[in-house]
Amino acid sequence: MASLNERAAPDLTECDREPIHVPGAIQPHGLLLVADPGTFLVEAGAGSLEQTFGPDWLGKPLSELLEQDVAERLGSRLAGPGGSVRAASVELSGRSYDVTLHRTGDRLVAELEPASDDPLLAGEMLSWMDVIAAGFERAPNLHTLCARAASAFQTLTGFDRVMVYRFLDDEAGRVVAEARDPSLDSFMHHHFPAGDIPRQARALYVRNRTRVIPDVRYQPAPIRPAHYQSLDLSDVALRSVSPVHLQYLRNMDVGASASISIVKDGMLWGLIACHHRSAKAMTLDIRLAAAALAGGLARQIRAREEAESYRERLSLRAAEDSLVPAFRPPLTRAVASRHDDLQRMMDSDGVAVIHPGGIDRYGRCPDEDAIARIGTWLAERNTTDAFVTHHLAGQLGPATAFAETASGILALPVPEEQAILLWFRAEQVEEIEWAGNPHKGVEHDPAAVLTPRTSFETWRETVRCRSRRWTLEQTESAHRLRRAFREANEARERQRLFRELERAVADKDLALAQKDVLMKEVDHRVQNSLQLVSAFLSLQAREAGPGPIADQLIEARSRLSSVALVHRRLYRDDQIEAIDLARYLEELMEDLKGSLGEEWSSQMTVDLTPMLIPTDRAVSIGLIASELVINATKYAYPGRTGPIDIALEQYRNRLRLIVADHGAGVTGTRSGFGSRMMQAVMARISGTLDHADNSPGLRAILTAPIEDKPR
Repeated sequence: MASLNERAAPDLTECDREPIHVPGAIQPHGLLLVADPGTFLVEAGAGSLEQTFGPDWLGKPLSELLEQDVAERLGSRLAGPGGSVRAASVELSGRSYDVTLHRTGDRLVAELEPASDDPLLAGEMLSWMDVIAAGFERAPNLHTLCARAASAFQTLTGFDRVMVYRFLDDEAGRVVAEARDPSLDSFMHHHFPAGDIPRQARALYVRNRTRVIPDVRYQPAPIRPAHYQSLDLSDVALRSVSPVHLQYLRNMDVGASASISIVKDGMLWGLIACHHRSAKAMTLDIRLAAAALAGGLARQIRAREEAESYRERLSLRAAEDSLVPAFRPPLTRAVASRHDDLQRMMDSDGVAVIHPGGIDRYGRCPDEDAIARIGTWLAERNTTDAFVTHHLAGQLGPATAFAETASGILALPVPEEQAILLWFRAEQVEEIEWAGNPHKGVEHDPAAVLTPRTSFETWRETVRCRSRRWTLEQTESAHRLRRAFREANEARERQRLFRELERAVADKDLALAQKDVLMKEVDHRVQNSLQLVSAFLSLQAREAGPGPIADQLIEARSRLSSVALVHRRLYRDDQIEAIDLARYLEELMEDLKGSLGEEWSSQMTVDLTPMLIPTDRAVSIGLIASELVINATKYAYPGRTGPIDIALEQYRNRLRLIVADHGAGVTGTRSGFGSRMMQAVMARISGTLDHADNSPGLRAILTAPIEDKPR
């Protein structure tokens, strides 16, 4: 038994750097042929090719070896993930093989897997899957849904053990459902360290959603000739597995394994992990059925999570409607009269107010010295945003001393009264069961070969100084409560000013009126100036005609539109710290459509998920969005127009902005002002910009935190 605060997990970065997508070999139960995509002549291969095709297989046409027109197959529109194409099955040396064609780099790859001796009948399988899908839909909660999924996948695959494995926020995994042979020990509720599934393996799980190792004791079949062993086999089901992973499975006493990805909103939510004590195959038809079933499961998971979030929002809105009328200045009086409601609203154990006159406490709270220490620490952060954590001791070391009452806090600064409103959550001591000790490292040896852990015996760890997690909906509700109090404070201040103005002399009234007129005039003049410059740039672009000068003028106009939009929002919205990014981007895209013209405007589609985001980050993301759309109009469709899709998604505490086209794809590197500007802006918001094949076209994906990282 150990405390989580006393140990730290080892850094297994070597696992993260292992090039598992280029193993240079395949699993020996199948065959691999590598051909030139122009001539279709076989240039390399792997597996028992001589026994299957004869000694002179090298250099032969791929169509001849596969007994079908490969070019016609490749022209099929029924291409799967990664552009893979299912070809016709072939009978070779008395054995039937399923054939799949892939394009990888500048080569064409054909993989042949042994087909099932008793193939599934489409009608029976669809009927069975329909029954399972109906059971998924009727599941009352996520726990039941996952339990039904584990049983369904065990029935489909026939493996001894099937686990539904969910990834947590710290990238560790937890078994949330299990179906197993009664003679096996259970892994239910066990946690697995993040290092068990390296980052590059998780990326492949999103790309290649089913993975099978029929026999963990196999000997890899290398690609021949050897200089083809650097071929990218990411989409190939026969791809040989990392020796580290094979030893990991052998250490678990597993003879065969399979994994099916659960991908929700393009992100890896979890896995269906299948283990068998002896060697066991999973044919292509079973894998395809498993992938389809996993897709349905992912949709049901999303529906359950969204329903849970919706119910919580409704509950919080009802609590807010009850609280807001009484939540008026002064804060100390408002909290004193409604502290029970405030506690129930946020599901907290205690509420406190730090104000210039002292500290007021209600419910289960730390002592005044501890609360004062928290207040000083929050003040040093110099922020007016809400602060939320379920592990205060992880950021404020002395908080360990009062973790029993304040392991988690939600702090809401109220600068109008120089006060801080705090909700506390008590320590929730949790005993986690790990499949082996996750903190057991190895002695440092630079010459040592990377090896997996060997023990999977249940290892219990006591987690302290943590509370129940605050939800995103609760944090948003705190922001709304803060805004309501500010509005009430502003209303009270306006009433005070009104009483003072009534007593003021006529010249002061006139001065205030003139000041208000001046502010409106300044706003009006700024907007007129921005519109005038924008119109001038648009006119110059039309006069310049198609070409680089016009493109540069359009770029300048779009950036000016972004600045103008921000200025309008600052004068229009009383919440300047945070704005709805979806609304902001929608208005920005409308301005951009106007500058690009009707021919582009009709081609642009926008699908944006509402989310609150700090204004300065919204400005940066708006500049990047403008630049990506302009790049798409410049490079995706040379000399013509075409579709451009703009989407905004949220996943946990991160956002994804996607600008996709269906044009020419990547056409070279660009290093102009726009590219340098985007790099600087992305660095400021801690974002990353990735490019992916849109089949056809290009997907530019900006990923960034919704809020700034704590400093």
